[in-house]
Amino acid sequence: MSESFGELLRAHRVAAGLSMGQLAKLIHYSKGYLSKIENDLKPPTPTIARLCDGVLDVGGLLVEAATAGPSPRDVRGLGRRQVLVAGTMLGVGAFTGGARTVPDEQVIAGMRTSFEQLRGIGLRASPQVVLDPLHALQQTVHGLARESSGPVGDRLLRLAARIAEYTGWMCQEAGDEQGALSWTRHASELSRAAGDPDIASYAFVREAGIALYRQDAPATINLAQQAQWIGRAGSRILALAARREAQGHALAGDRTAAERAFDLAAGRMESVVDGPYPVLGSTAPDPLELARGWALSDLGLNAEAADLLDRQLALVPATSRRTLARFRVRRSLALALSGEVDESCRTLAAALDDAAHVDSATVRTDLRQLARTLGRWHSHGAVREIYPELKRQLSHR
Repeated sequence: MSESFGELLRAHRVAAGLSMGQLAKLIHYSKGYLSKIENDLKPPTPTIARLCDGVLDVGGLLVEAATAGPSPRDVRGLGRRQVLVAGTMLGVGAFTGGARTVPDEQVIAGMRTSFEQLRGIGLRASPQVVLDPLHALQQTVHGLARESSGPVGDRLLRLAARIAEYTGWMCQEAGDEQGALSWTRHASELSRAAGDPDIASYAFVREAGIALYRQDAPATINLAQQAQWIGRAGSRILALAARREAQGHALAGDRTAAERAFDLAAGRMESVVDGPYPVLGSTAPDPLELARGWALSDLGLNAEAADLLDRQLALVPATSRRTLARFRVRRSLALALSGEVDESCRTLAAALDDAAHVDSATVRTDLRQLARTLGRWHSHGAVREIYPELKRQLSHR
């Protein structure tokens, strides 16, 4: 009979010389909860599977065992790269085109250029515009990676992982939370297969972002901390994880912890060196300061938040309409909450055109909160003028 997830977990834990209590402490879950999973009384969550896999350094075996893929015993007979690349969690099939294709440098560069062009479109258009092309490009790059070996195959896998991660982000922007999680986890599997720890950690940062929009401070903090604990990610990913943790602390009202996490993020960002692959996360001029402005508002320091966001928005290029929409709406909300109703409405007027173009589910979440806040001044002239357009945008979806 095939081993269950719990049996596989126990075997690798024992092989690593860890007691159940020690493993529970390393993944920051209770020993009782872990015991239920190891004894097959509870199914493993994807988060638990990834945490245990990372701590026990078993190359994706536990992640694969927690999904509907091959049984753990079958997986153990495969090599690390074959296990993860063979996964078809999102229905990505093998590349088929007759004879084996070995891409050269120009082909790889062209694939990356295509991805960067789609990301550029994603900065200023609806996610629905880019989702199908992203899916097709990811299939092609992933298929080429399956047909290649050595450094070329690994480079293609890393690119495929980044395309999958960005597809997950666009799914979230389109309001498809399950699609966002599925693509992000698929990206994590591909990155493990390519020996790239960044996306395996960044998957937790992405999930923490989803928790942040749910207003779930404990989950935001926990997931962001896990991103910093589980692997050997680079400075940029660790900085973005600390930034997300800071936002979680701010949501919880803990200014000291938030400032400490922001300082940690800033220190890590100073040591970032650009690599050969497309960067993960925000491409804003200073993503840390924009997030700090967001956090100040969550801490109730709305006038300070509005001033900081005003300074940072001046640095964002006009082509980054998604970033402009998100943080202009955030600034408008901070101004409204601080009683600056006229300036809030002026900022909102500047944001609505960008918001309409990028068609973002996450921006609409903020617009709904802003509508409730401005509704308190429903008889104010500036509010009466802007409110119909605000309501039209919110009724779009």
